[in-house]
Amino acid sequence: MKKEPSFLKHFFQIYIALVLQNVITLSVNLADNMMLGAYSETALSGVAAVNQIQFVFQQVLFALGDGLVIFCSQYWGKKQTEPMKRIAAIAMYAGVFAAVVLLVLASCVPHGIVGLFTTEEAIIQEGVSYIRIIRFSYLFFAVTVILLATLRSVEVVKIAFYLSVLTFFVNCGINYVLIYGRFGAPRLGVEGAAIGTLTARILETAVLVFYIAVREKELKLRLRDYGRPDPVLAKDYFKLTTPMVAVQGLWGVNTALQTVILGHMTAAAIAANSVASTLFLVVKSMAVGAASATAVIIGKAIGTGDIGRVKEYARRLQRIFLVIGITGGILLFFLRIPVLGLYELSAATKAMANQFLIILSVVFVGMSYQMPTNNGIIRGGGNAMFVVKMDLISIWCIVIPVSLLMAFVVKASPVVVVCCLNADQIFKCVPAFLESHYGNWIRKLTR
Repeated sequence: MKKEPSFLKHFFQIYIALVLQNVITLSVNLADNMMLGAYSETALSGVAAVNQIQFVFQQVLFALGDGLVIFCSQYWGKKQTEPMKRIAAIAMYAGVFAAVVLLVLASCVPHGIVGLFTTEEAIIQEGVSYIRIIRFSYLFFAVTVILLATLRSVEVVKIAFYLSVLTFFVNCGINYVLIYGRFGAPRLGVEGAAIGTLTARILETAVLVFYIAVREKELKLRLRDYGRPDPVLAKDYFKLTTPMVAVQGLWGVNTALQTVILGHMTAAAIAANSVASTLFLVVKSMAVGAASATAVIIGKAIGTGDIGRVKEYARRLQRIFLVIGITGGILLFFLRIPVLGLYELSAATKAMANQFLIILSVVFVGMSYQMPTNNGIIRGGGNAMFVVKMDLISIWCIVIPVSLLMAFVVKASPVVVVCCLNADQIFKCVPAFLESHYGNWIRKLTR
């Protein structure tokens, strides 16, 4: 137990920086929603529809980044940096490819993409106006995500927080001016929001590249490192990461399907879900940050070869996850009233969003345990297939079928459907506990 203070300090140094980064990043979306909600509820719904596609894209990028972290953190534990550079190059190629695919789709069939989420033409037109500008941010976002994952694997996390602060102020400032037409600027609505986000993404990437070129000392990444991917390491990387990309992408589709299902139930449901899910995602940063920090710590410990330490860390971390869950659930429950008061929405929409947030405050407790345990300890320990199989079964064999049944056959209320859509965050706690305590989840991935 003598190592406890240093272990806690190490975890929270990484964890706090990652949580703050996620909170600031998602606060941009929250600010966008507030500004657009005050401008027009139709505009808010249109942007929410586009954001579902972007969410799927983000999940793919995050999976590519997580795969990079799982591999590279083990090499970092062995202090071998050359393989880390080659894996970083492989992940970058994959991320840029995903961005190009989405850019092409958004350019060729924007109406069809937005039309997946709503049948109301006014909402579709707002979404199309937004996606015609925001599509150019995808390449910049892909580069940023992969570079930040590379830095995270060597425990460099503060730059991510500083970038998120920069993005927040740039995006919100431009949005305020262009959405409403302040200071003599044109009143652009959703197009103004898109311009703000695109500008912030470009600046974010430029600053990060400059930081890596001038200040980064651990890997000493250079442009030439991205010109020599290793075929052997590529095979290792994609063997681990491809199932993760598939299941993360499908999880993103599952989240998007929530908008599809709710958007075809009542007119208020899609806007209420957008408001509730945006605040939920901000608080969810506590669980996401725990998972990301845990993956680095567990991977590095495996790289050192001290398996006893790995198991001890896993036990300590799960106690921390429970504290985070209870704290975050209480925080979300009490934040919902003042945050909803900032929106200019109809009474029905606001009441529904309030009900959604009460449900999500309970859901968060389960999520904050199972997500870091599954994605941080088990997947971070190298056993990605356990998490892949569990997610496929829970989401596609249980959650989606039951939710569709309740929405379109039983004709249950949106509140009941939201409970069904989030039920997996509770019942996945059981397999997560059993595997982390009794399963064989530790895998050595380095060569």
